[in-house]
Amino acid sequence: MRLLRVQQDLVSNPLPDVTAEVHRQLDALGLEVPQGEVAITAGSRGICNIVQITRAAGEWLRARGARPFLVPAMGSHNGATAAGQRQMLESLGITEEAMEMPIRASMDCVEVGNVATGPVWMDRHCWEADGVLVLNRIKLHTCFSGPVQSGLVKMMVVGMGKIRSAQTFHSAPTAQMKTMLLEMGQLLLDSGKIWAGLAILEDGFDQTAELHAVRPDKILTTEPRLLERHRHYFPQLPIDELNVLVVDSIGKTYSGTGMDTNVLGYRGVRDYEDLEKPNIQIIAALSLAEASGGNAIGVGLADFITQKLRRAIDEHKTFINVFTTGEMERAKIPATLAHDQELIERVAERYGSRRWLFIANTLHLGRLYASEDLREEIEAHPLCTIDPKPVELTYAEGRHQLAF
Repeated sequence: MRLLRVQQDLVSNPLPDVTAEVHRQLDALGLEVPQGEVAITAGSRGICNIVQITRAAGEWLRARGARPFLVPAMGSHNGATAAGQRQMLESLGITEEAMEMPIRASMDCVEVGNVATGPVWMDRHCWEADGVLVLNRIKLHTCFSGPVQSGLVKMMVVGMGKIRSAQTFHSAPTAQMKTMLLEMGQLLLDSGKIWAGLAILEDGFDQTAELHAVRPDKILTTEPRLLERHRHYFPQLPIDELNVLVVDSIGKTYSGTGMDTNVLGYRGVRDYEDLEKPNIQIIAALSLAEASGGNAIGVGLADFITQKLRRAIDEHKTFINVFTTGEMERAKIPATLAHDQELIERVAERYGSRRWLFIANTLHLGRLYASEDLREEIEAHPLCTIDPKPVELTYAEGRHQLAF
């Protein structure tokens, strides 16, 4: 198979000095800094510069008399255990030594209030602190649409509430999640425990583009504006109608569902509205990112996978995460073939070799490969350029040799 090598000119806006911007944003809040312990939330996503951002926030708080510490805030991720969540942070480079702050990992929570689907919880270390700095990236959610999706509010609700609040949130019908998130978030803000938020926006190349410190009373009104700003950066596929999409790597380091459903145009949520585009007939996934620690949530969004990906799955971690969300379709194991070459050849045999796209993952869409029949459509795309010479799809020991 001959392929076009395509470069997408995504929005690039990297911050020149992340540490300085963290300090500048926190300075601009004008809030009194608690003269005691302040918890900083730390999640499990592959956020660019998360080590520098988190460390800078701790430095700023310490310089003003606070005693910051880190709390793993990742709901049911990494087996829903304190040891597993600490290990996840350390795998991201968020260690006590690098942060110069202690990490307090626990699944113990305090009940803050109740909503229609159950109790709302907060990590005990956060509850007992003198304040919480909620730190997270703002982005589109993979299950639902709404004014607030994945960001500061979700970090408070699902991240800080561990598996207990995650179960309460995901017990709501998918269509009601957008309102449930706001209701649960308001309860947590009313507790008086949230000192401030620090929101991260990334550009189309997964680089830190903007940081926004937000006062607690402004979080629910500011986050929708930041979500719209995120849409300005969000990378998408350049073709809306595809026969086959081959995703080189999936995993939570790229998206909460392993593959971003906003890129795929397919949420995989039964009896709920789906996205209008893109329209992809067949999705193939080749590997699971090592940084995801075996959590293969979203593997069920694919139609075909390789044995390499299947062997990398930690079934317990995947089950806990998917079971908590209740969207069991996302844990189903697709048809499995021996390796990349067999998968690609068998899919082409059954579905033809036209309208194919190869991507590294759903987060990094700057470089991709397309079947030659898509040349005219890609040339007409304002963000795309095509290398003059097509490349031949080759393999070594069954593994493709495309360079993303």
